[in-house]
Amino acid sequence: MIDCHAHLSDISFSDDLPAVLDRAASAGVEQIICVAEDLNDCRHVLALAEQYHALRPCLGLHPDAADPDEAAAVEELIRKNAHRLIGIGEVGLDFWIAREEPEREIQRRVLSRFVRLSRELDLPLNVHSRSAGHYTLDLLLAAGAQRVLMHAFDGKVNHAWRGVAAGYLFSIPPSVIRSHQKQKLVRQLPLEALATETDSPVLGPEPGRRNEPAHIPLVVQTVADLKQVPPAQVREMMAANARRLFRLIPG
Repeated sequence: MIDCHAHLSDISFSDDLPAVLDRAASAGVEQIICVAEDLNDCRHVLALAEQYHALRPCLGLHPDAADPDEAAAVEELIRKNAHRLIGIGEVGLDFWIAREEPEREIQRRVLSRFVRLSRELDLPLNVHSRSAGHYTLDLLLAAGAQRVLMHAFDGKVNHAWRGVAAGYLFSIPPSVIRSHQKQKLVRQLPLEALATETDSPVLGPEPGRRNEPAHIPLVVQTVADLKQVPPAQVREMMAANARRLFRLIPG
């Protein structure tokens, strides 16, 4: 199993990250894509990936931190470390945070920059789209983004289908057990378009409690129940989907 989107550089893991990774391994999670939110976080993610074999670094700039100068610095760091990375992210749009059009336009410009970089370096995008699902897909599709993971997509299924048609993956967090929107997404999208994530330390099975990669089996079981297929089939397919997109080698 693969956790396609986790923030293990978050301060909430600073005291017990080795134990968190041990629990993930015991649960069968073989690889964890560790995403970054800003320039300092990018450096932290790179350092953690050097230290822990299971972590796969993915550098980006969260839309909450979208700033042209910061984006330029993150792009430079990505270029210098492209040979070590499995993706670019977390990047995207967040219209829950950006309520005014000038803020949204900055987010669009920054995301467009990372789409161009993704195509140039042939690295997949790990995309955030809170309250901006169809706007994010509009931008990605218009810009020719080809390798894309839509993380914790909160939009409508009919918009998600446009991403599926383009070959994008949609990763499902443990909060699927309590989210009717995500359950609907799982029921209606094909298994070939789904992957597992945690978005640790948030989006866990219980609101307000720290999430961690060891909860990935809960995602697999919930998807299996919703689709009425064997958990082994879900586990194998969702891991294969992630390996294909991120070009991960097993183990």
